Amino acid sequence: MLCYLPIILTIAASGARILEMKRKRDVTSGKVQENFTFRLFVVVGAIMAAGSIAEYVMRGGIVRPGFSWIALAAGVVSCIASFKLRWAAIAALGKFWSLHVEIRDNHEFVQSGPFRFVRHPTYFSMILELLSFPLFCSAWFMLILVPIAYIPALMLRLRLEEPAMVNKFGDAYRDYQRRVPMLIPYKWPSKH
Repeated sequence: MLCYLPIILTIAASGARILEMKRKRDVTSGKVQENFTFRLFVVVGAIMAAGSIAEYVMRGGIVRPGFSWIALAAGVVSCIASFKLRWAAIAALGKFWSLHVEIRDNHEFVQSGPFRFVRHPTYFSMILELLSFPLFCSAWFMLILVPIAYIPALMLRLRLEEPAMVNKFGDAYRDYQRRVPMLIPYKWPSKH
């Protein structure tokens, strides 16, 4: 029965993420500037989850527990951190939260919560989430595939979102770009 644990965790994390995406929130609607990258993110997530399970099964993981407890534990930590970070970002954005590049007329420039440490905490949380699937399953090929599959979609999204933010908030956002890392929180926030 232990041999099914990686599969159960991967399906549970994927299912929780799908439910989170479908959850209705009290948000202010705006003009969606682009939604192709959202679809790309969903496809990459599905491929990473299914691919991790497939690699585990093909390696014989169901016949005998073929996973690393250390990798599985790292996957659990990565997954929990992913959800907590995303929830903190959603809470900080409040009514301005969106799954798309969507700037509202009355959009407020949020620099609180996880936005103090990184400009795009939700995208960082997605990296953590995508890493959790292959870690659950000790799927080393899929672990290598995470950056190859996700980074192009992410770069496409950031090339659209960053200029939209500069267009909306001007010099205030340019200053924020200089002070706060885009994706990986590698430094303590400076005072502005």
